[in-house]
Amino acid sequence: MTDLEEGARPHVDGRNGGPGALRGLHAQTVETIGSRIVNGRYSPGSALLPDKLEQEFGISKTVLREALRVLAAKGLVDSRQRRGTVVRPRASWSLLDADLLRWQGGEPDAAFLENLAEVRAIVEPAGARLAAERHTQDDLDALRVAVQAMADAGTDAAAVVEADLAFHRALLAAAHNELLSRMEVVIEAGLRARDQLVHSGEHWPDSVPVHQAIIDAVEAGDGARAAGAVEELLHQASRDMAPARTGKAPRRPRSRGTQTS
Repeated sequence: MTDLEEGARPHVDGRNGGPGALRGLHAQTVETIGSRIVNGRYSPGSALLPDKLEQEFGISKTVLREALRVLAAKGLVDSRQRRGTVVRPRASWSLLDADLLRWQGGEPDAAFLENLAEVRAIVEPAGARLAAERHTQDDLDALRVAVQAMADAGTDAAAVVEADLAFHRALLAAAHNELLSRMEVVIEAGLRARDQLVHSGEHWPDSVPVHQAIIDAVEAGDGARAAGAVEELLHQASRDMAPARTGKAPRRPRSRGTQTS
């Protein structure tokens, strides 16, 4: 999607390709226009000019129309007679939509990260408390696999991020509450944005011990301790973010397996 973000035409032209190409171009168009709206390039109240977008992206009217329908369903745009398609105010956006969360997380600002931190502080300790009461052996296995992947990742930042995401998805799943498990979309957006900032430096804190403490509390069936362990993890995440924002990533312990407090 970098080419589209830079204003270049996509590499596949939906007017000349088959159905598969059309679907790919449709998705690219949704991605680019949506992320531009969320990141402020197209401000609320501004009009989206079809002719200009069709020419810029090299797409047909059909592709653009279908892309705008998707964006309208997410609350980002509204089509009006005589005015055409306009960007809606932020208050109308479906902020919990998975795509919107991902687009915001791509270039997160302080307000976005703060909002997600507050949601995590509400959701995750409660999820851990339920997980301590309701977990199965499969749930514990999934948590252990994620932490082991985190330890094995070493200095591979991308692998650390994916292992961290897997852990938190598994923790919510262990609560065995269908509605709570849906919050993984919000948690994942916050984690991915936070992790990419924290792990973008050469060094980062060893997060294995605090994750292992959560597993130990869940396995012991101690809901209060599990919730407290998650709260400690969130406090650590908050501490990690401060130097990451300034570009001074905290130093990672020499051994990823070293137990630190």
